[in-house]
Amino acid sequence: MKITAQDEYGLRILLQIARADQDEGLSISQLSEREGLSPSYVGKLTRQLRMAGFIESTRGQKGGYVLSRPADQILVKDVLRTLGGPLFDDSFCAGHTGGFRFCTNSVDCSLRSLWTLIQLAVDHVLEDLTLQDLVRPDRAIEPLLDSLHALREQG
Repeated sequence: MKITAQDEYGLRILLQIARADQDEGLSISQLSEREGLSPSYVGKLTRQLRMAGFIESTRGQKGGYVLSRPADQILVKDVLRTLGGPLFDDSFCAGHTGGFRFCTNSVDCSLRSLWTLIQLAVDHVLEDLTLQDLVRPDRAIEPLLDSLHALREQG
């Protein structure tokens, strides 16, 4: 399980759009230049983000991409699920059966329980984190980190 380049760059593009003038937006070439990505890759990511309803395109000479709704209404969890999917879901086990047709541990699998627990923890952290939280400087994330550290110390 790992965070993909698509997750990283998709979120970075979305943050660039969130920080931009919402009347004009940002074009693919502007996003490409700001993030150091090829225009075709930016086009692929903006298409995914547009199809998922996070951004919309504006027409005209100064056309570009703008958020389709306020940044505080866009959950990071939803964006990551759109870009790369969850870290773990039930289909994962079906794809890792070894040389067998079915997993030998399909009835009683402590690893599946571990991956499910990790996914639940990630979802818990991301369920209230919005794009607006990421637009702010790092200081905005500090209260979340503090609360997670406090939970860890209690456990």
